[in-house]
This record gives sequence, structure tokens and C-alpha cells, in this order.
Amino acid sequence: MATETVAKPRTSARVHVQKFGTFLSGMIMPNIGAFIAWGLITALFIEKGWLPVPQLGGFGETGGKPNTGLVGPMITYLLPLLIAYTGGRMVYDVRGGVVGAIGTMGVIVGAGIPMFIGAMIMGPLGGWTMKKIDSIWDGKIRPGFEMLVNNFSAGIWGALLAMLGFYGIAPVVTAFSEGAGRVVQFLVDNGLLPLTSIFIEPAKVLFLNNAINHGVLTPLGVQQSLEQGKSILFLLEANPGPGLGILLAYMFFGRGAAKASAPGAAIIHFLGGIHEIYFPYVLMRPLLILAAIAGGMTGIATLAITGSGLVAPAAPGSIFAVLAQTSRDSYLGVILAVLLATAASFVVASIIMKTTKHSDEVDLNDATSKMEQMKGKKSSVASTLTGAGAAAGTGGVAVLAGPVRNIVFACDAGMGSSAMGASVLRNKIKAAGFPDVKVTNAAIANLRDDYDVVITHQDLTERAKPATSSAVHYSVDNFMSSPRYDEIVELVRESNTEGGQAGGAQAAEAPMDAAPAAAPAAAATGGAAAGAGTHEILARESVVLDGSATTRDAAIDEAGRLLLDRGAVDEGYIAAMHEREQSVSTYMGSFLAIPHGTNAAKDHIRKSAVSVIRYPEGIDWNGKQVKFVVGVAGVNNEHLHILSSIAKVFTNKEQVARLEAATSVDEVLELFGKVNA
Repeated sequence: MATETVAKPRTSARVHVQKFGTFLSGMIMPNIGAFIAWGLITALFIEKGWLPVPQLGGFGETGGKPNTGLVGPMITYLLPLLIAYTGGRMVYDVRGGVVGAIGTMGVIVGAGIPMFIGAMIMGPLGGWTMKKIDSIWDGKIRPGFEMLVNNFSAGIWGALLAMLGFYGIAPVVTAFSEGAGRVVQFLVDNGLLPLTSIFIEPAKVLFLNNAINHGVLTPLGVQQSLEQGKSILFLLEANPGPGLGILLAYMFFGRGAAKASAPGAAIIHFLGGIHEIYFPYVLMRPLLILAAIAGGMTGIATLAITGSGLVAPAAPGSIFAVLAQTSRDSYLGVILAVLLATAASFVVASIIMKTTKHSDEVDLNDATSKMEQMKGKKSSVASTLTGAGAAAGTGGVAVLAGPVRNIVFACDAGMGSSAMGASVLRNKIKAAGFPDVKVTNAAIANLRDDYDVVITHQDLTERAKPATSSAVHYSVDNFMSSPRYDEIVELVRESNTEGGQAGGAQAAEAPMDAAPAAAPAAAATGGAAAGAGTHEILARESVVLDGSATTRDAAIDEAGRLLLDRGAVDEGYIAAMHEREQSVSTYMGSFLAIPHGTNAAKDHIRKSAVSVIRYPEGIDWNGKQVKFVVGVAGVNNEHLHILSSIAKVFTNKEQVARLEAATSVDEVLELFGKVNA
């Protein structure tokens, strides 16, 4: 059969910068709590702080010896090591984090200054190189020697990276930091720092600010704060004034939905610190970026004139976070900077809105969708602007022409995560009293535009929309217990109560491919699925109570080899399981992952089979803990009733506890409901 080659779309430079910024942000944001702790300790206990304490602030002497305090060691060692560990773990689990932290210690000692940029380099570098080294002897270590090899390889390579950091990376990063610091100082001395808003404010709206803020401004700001007790750099991007001014202008001069939603957006923006909520308002009227720039320049100029700054990053950019991190001598300047930035932005935005004609009501949904497309994922605050339906991915109930009849859960292959999600949602909808609503599962490639509701993993929604443009779309990131399921049940209740349940008409209008998925679900309550054949889909030899893998990839291999040993798949299917995991995670929630192949890998399946492996100590699965790995290979949906049984187990905390405590394979088989036992 001929294979169609599809040209891979080129990724724009903006997306590359966005991804880079997201990666940098991923190292910084989980550790913001540590930055805040350091900032509070600095503001309180240094010599110029609110409550000077020599032993904590690190000034003066005790017993003839200089006080070390907490401020210096935290900024020099704790924060860079946390960043490095986080970056290494993002690349290669805990093992990568440890090696990245070891390498960063060399940079810290070699530089003698806070090494945030060095940590952002060494952390991911340590994780990536350790991953490559481990791949050299993956599967080649004799049983019983794994711990010896793993520990010594990490220790040896970590020591070498520390020396590389000391002699190689530290001088380079020190030179960069000093050079960047001189540039910033030049801008400050010559009154040019406000001009940075020309770049920063548009970058915020385009979600490119993380690369600037977390890659340059925060590290330089921390260094400046350590030397001077505060830094203006922390407020170049975090000042909530420019966005607040735009939202206030919409409150007074906007129209329709934009005007109505602006007050709530202003509260979330100013008090909650979620700045992205004002981005759609700018995207509706691109000229408003001038208002944001005017506000940003005004705020920075005010800070420069008053010599004000923060002692640590303000994240999120809430007025509360800003005030909490304000230097003791800077409250007047910081408050003025926020107020004047708001006023300048409001004046410019008001002039633009009064002198240009525009229909805000029509374009808010489109602008919100555009904002989310630029962000690359769903916005956590989009529903505030466009309602719950818009947050789900469309206009919500308004797009439904009648009662909800057909719901499909779609994934790449249509045989693993979609089947589990469909089973969970099907039970919820039945429990709500709507048994006639068809809940099926399918591969994205097989979708047609005759569904009322389409549910996909958040990374696949954009692929599903073109084929099902008339449906309501919901994105989920947890297949077992997503809060979206309750929203969908409520949607069914609202749509089907007033309009009346469709009854038999629903079955008549169900899509043709719904039957194969629905039948196994019914079979899950008792008996084998039609066409299951004579072989067992879940057999005793495919259940392992104590898996040997310690990483996600190794667990996928272990689950795949159980399928291979059963003769259910060939070697190519295991490779496809890894390919599937790289595109969209198969983590389901409730400590469960169900790795399976891609849709294109079905030719590698010989018969339906399921493998079950328990990992009592847990495995890191892209930042989630997994204790149960279920390998899946399915032909003609024969395996779906097993997945339905598994879904029922993992949505019941008592059943999960029984599974964790199981001491025999028979207990596991009894819980999952073995086929043809």
C-alpha cells in the first residue's frame, strides 16, 4: 500500500523563541517560592532591612567572626542549584537533575557570583548528556549491577561536568553577565532604560517575554539586588500598570462583550497577576500596543527617577507580589510607577478607542483564540472572557443545534487513552441519567463532522478541530479525573433536558464507527466482547507485580516486551509506543499510564493483548508519578472492554488501594476482569 508523505510544516522563529522562553520559564517558575523566601529574608534582615538581624542578614561580627547569614548562601548556592536541578530533571528525570546540579556547583565556585545563567546552562546540559551516556549501555548491564553502574556513571560524569563548569563555563558566563550589566547600567545612566518597553510590551502580548524576563532580566536583577539591595529590572516586565490602563479604557469606552468582561479581567490582572488576560483586548485592536508601551515607559522612567526597585522577582505580576518584594526605601516610587503607568496607558488607550471605529463584541472570541494559538496552549483565564464554552475550545452550548446525541473521545491511535477516557465519561453520563447519549472513541484520522462533542488531549485539539468544526471541543490533560468531564455532563444535562432526550433517534444518527467502541463498553459489565477470539487479551504471564524499570522509557520497553513475548506485536510496535509518547503523554491520572503505538503502527499488531506492570516505588512520567503501566495493542477494538474495566478500577480509590496492596496475579486479574478466564 502506498504511503502518503506529508510535508512537515515549518515552525516560525517566533514559535522557536516561544518554546525557548517556555523552557527557561519552566526552570524558574517552579522555584519562585524560593526567590520570594530569599526576597523576604533580604527585605527584613539585612542591615538596611525592616528588622536588621546580623546573624540572618549577614552583616557585622559575632564572636570575632563575620556573620555569614542566610541572604548570601541562599542566592549563591540554593537558588542556582534549585534551578539547575529543575532544568536537569525537565530533560532527564531525577537523575538528570542531580547531575545538572553537580555540574552547576563548578560554575558557582568558579564564578564567585550568583550563577543563574550558568545554572540554566549546566542543568539541562547535565540532564541531556547523562541521558545520552545511559543510552550507550541501556539493556546491556548484567542483572544485579544496575545500581553500581548507574551511581558511578552519574558520579563520575557529574564530577567531570563540575570541572567543565569551573574552568570552561564560569568564565564565559561571568563575562556575559558583566557585559549585560554594563549595557543595563549604560541605559540607566543615559536615561534610555524606558526604551526597553518598545520591545518588552509587544513581546508580552506575543508570549515571547519569558526568554527575556527569565533568561536575562531576573539573573541580572538578582545580581544587582545582591550588590545594591534592590533592582529596577524586576519591574520592567512585571508592572501591572500598562495592562490595567488598557482594561480600564475598555470599561469606559469599550463595547459589548469586551466592555462587560473588562472589570473581571482587570481584577484578575491587577490582583491575581495573570497578565495574559488583557492580551486579547490588545489583539482586537493592535494599535493598543502603543498604550502598553506608553505605560511601560512611564513606569520605568518613574522608577529610574525615584531610584526605586524590588529586592526579588514579583511572580506572578500581582500588585500584592510587587509590594511584597518592594525595597524598604522604594514604596513611594514603586506605587507611583504603577499608578502613572496605569494613567499613561489609560489615556493613550482611550484616545485610540475614541478615534477608531471597531466592534469589540464580535471579535473578543476570535482574539482570545488567537491569543491561545500564539501561546501554544489553552489559557487558564480564557473562560473569564468568553465563558466556559469558549474555554473548552468553542462557543459552548450556543453552537449546539439540539440535544447532545454523539460524543467522541479522540486520540492519535484511537485504541488507548481515548478508550479509557470514553469509558470514564460514559459512566458519568449514564449515572447522570442519560444512557441514550452515545460516547465513543476514535482515532483523529477517522473523525467526521457529525459529532456534537469532541474531546481530545490538550495537545491534539488543534488537529481534531478541522475535521469536526461544527462540534463543541473540550481539551483535557487528565484522562481519569478531568474536571472537563463534569462540564460535559452539565452540558448534556442542560441541552437534553429542555430539548428532550432524543431516545431512539440518537442511535439512528450515531456515526457508523460508534458501534465497535460502544459494544465493548457494554461487554465490560459481563462476558467477552464479540470477536475476541480464543486467546486471552489479559493473560497471567502479562501481569508483573514488581516492575524492574526505573524510567518512563524503560517502563514502555518493559510493557512492550510483554506484548512481544505474547506474540501480539512485533519489534516495530515498541518503537511506535515510544513515538506515541513523544507526541502526547499517555499518562492518565491516578498513577496510571497506558503506553501504546501510533495509529500508523497498527500493521505491527498481530492480535489484541494487554500487559499490566506495577511499580510500587513509582516512576517519574513527565513530572507525574506512575505506579501502574498498562501496555495496549488492539485489533478491531477487541481490547476495549478490558480498558473499560481498568478505567472503572482507577476511578475508584478503594479499588486502586486494593491494586496497590495486591500480593498475587490472581488478585489483579480479578480486579480487571480477565477475558475467557
